[in-house]
Amino acid sequence: MSAVSESIAQRVTLGMLVERYGFEVDPPFATNVTITSLSDAVDTVIPGSLFICTHEQEPDVLHAAQAGAYAALLPRASKGQIANADIPLLYGDCDDRVLGDLASGLAGGPSNAMAVFAVTGADEQAVDAGVSQLSEFLHMLGNPVAVITASGSTSMTRTMNLNYPLGILDMQRALSVCAEDGVAAVIIAMDDRTLAEHALESVNVDVLGTEDVNASASLGELKTRYAFVAEHDMSMTSSTPESDEMAADSPAMYDRVRLRHMSLAIAMVLAAGVRKNNIRSALHVANNLN
Repeated sequence: MSAVSESIAQRVTLGMLVERYGFEVDPPFATNVTITSLSDAVDTVIPGSLFICTHEQEPDVLHAAQAGAYAALLPRASKGQIANADIPLLYGDCDDRVLGDLASGLAGGPSNAMAVFAVTGADEQAVDAGVSQLSEFLHMLGNPVAVITASGSTSMTRTMNLNYPLGILDMQRALSVCAEDGVAAVIIAMDDRTLAEHALESVNVDVLGTEDVNASASLGELKTRYAFVAEHDMSMTSSTPESDEMAADSPAMYDRVRLRHMSLAIAMVLAAGVRKNNIRSALHVANNLN
């Protein structure tokens, strides 16, 4: 259960939600009510929240209102069943796609403000190592970096206390924190420890990498499972002879395992459009420092 409540980027009224998603509002004159956060559980409601009830939940609108919710979104099937709600009610079908779009919009589309990398694979330890090495390398290139993984999420030096696996609202909140901190690149461990199904609704992933293409789920399977957004020509990135050669000139040259992770990190950075000369210069500086 989660909420989006930090770094709200724009004023959102119930009328705007009616126009965008076709919701109905009761009473009709409540269209100017402004919401400042989203919540899908009463215990995460704060003043200004839109309390979102799914089809699977018993709507607890009264307690949400007492906690400070400004409005509640209920399934259309609940229309007429809630008496004395004390807050405006929206009725509409809020599936994962709508929830992701709503959460992303309220937070200002944080994944569009950063380069988003994701590392996937069948081996959890390899995924963690890949995330760590990529984070280190992006930092070496001068980027403020965030990491989102069940092993420990950080936004630069700030620790993010998250509950895993992350849901849709969790992810958008985490990304909004990263964007507010001034992060340039965020790295997500794309595995079931870190992410719930459809957790990446409305999240734009720029580069997706894996160390073992044969053992990993296909790009299509991953998009179906986690529902991230990607360009049509996106492909799974893995190490190449070129990235292997460049990694061999890095501080990881004497560690075969770390060398493999470094090669993937270089391949992913190349896929993001970083120039080879910049990469070689960063590796040269790193070698001199060692």
